[in-house]
Amino acid sequence: MLNTLIELDNAAAILKLLGDKTRLSMMKILDGETCCVCEFVEMFQMSQPAVSQHLRKLKDMGLVQEEKKGQWVYYSIRKSNEYYPFVKQILDQLPAQNEKLHEMKRLSIGNSCC
Repeated sequence: MLNTLIELDNAAAILKLLGDKTRLSMMKILDGETCCVCEFVEMFQMSQPAVSQHLRKLKDMGLVQEEKKGQWVYYSIRKSNEYYPFVKQILDQLPAQNEKLHEMKRLSIGNSCC
């Protein structure tokens, strides 16, 4: 249960952001994994700029954070975000999305971009 209420405008913005199936899937995956942009490109069969745009929107809301490791940027959920408990309740209602990620990693051992 949420310990604090969030403002209606903020809840609407988050729900609008998560109303996109790709971003919602990304958030579900990131709730248990750290991923590189290249992994999402492969997983969603989207261009790198399109994936980066989705991640930028999530980052702008403060829902994800990035960490640079060499030339690669890895994303994870920012669990310290004040809206994370609200988002977590939504994510907990969804089926796991990381089967495709695990299969992709298994098949690309040695060929991974990152």
